[in-house]
Amino acid sequence: MTDINGKVALITGASSGIGAAAAFKLADAGVKVGIAARRINRLEALKAEIAEKGGEALVIEMDVVDPASVEAGVRKLVDAYRSIDILFNNAGLMPLSDVDQLKTSEWHRMIDVNVKGLLNTTAAVLPQMIRQHSGHIFNTSSIAGRKVFKGLSVYCATKHAVTAFSDGLRMEVGQKHNIRVTCIQPGAVATELYDQITDAGYREQMDDLAKQMTFLQGADIADTILFAVQAPAHVNVAELFVLPIDQGW
Repeated sequence: MTDINGKVALITGASSGIGAAAAFKLADAGVKVGIAARRINRLEALKAEIAEKGGEALVIEMDVVDPASVEAGVRKLVDAYRSIDILFNNAGLMPLSDVDQLKTSEWHRMIDVNVKGLLNTTAAVLPQMIRQHSGHIFNTSSIAGRKVFKGLSVYCATKHAVTAFSDGLRMEVGQKHNIRVTCIQPGAVATELYDQITDAGYREQMDDLAKQMTFLQGADIADTILFAVQAPAHVNVAELFVLPIDQGW
């Protein structure tokens, strides 16, 4: 079992949901967490809660779409702690709509955050992990990175891209640089993702769905991160497909 006490993590999309839950779980295990997002007030509140429980967090204002913002955030974390051992690429958007509604600004925003943002953060952190000859990168894909759903065409495309990139990255940096890569593929999780749905019909469908099954919580996904990151050093948990027991699709 890998000891993660004293390790350093960077978590994007840390201001709520899965990212915030992961920050709590990792900090509780002794990891120094760099919590990154655009909403500084949320991050400051999260840092205070982590500190209250004896953990250590560094607030990082970061827009993953902006490479300069990402680079600055990574430098801040490395300057503070001299390493980055865990990267959790978690920032993402999911505004549902049918393609023929032509909500092209939403399409581009999803591509910018879900794909380009993940690439920006990976590119900024990799040199540090390569220098260390160690590290663990977690990428948040989705059940939508394995299957395609109506109303989610563009979102599914972005998450399929995350899944493909994760597996390719694992093959390229695993043996060469001693960096593990894990692609997490959650099903229905209670997060703020649904607040981004501007299509009234699909928003109603998601609200109805939440009444039909018990969604996963962010803490459930955070537990899977702990499982994978604490695996023995020679083990790479490449994929984790995590669903509510009631989710039949």
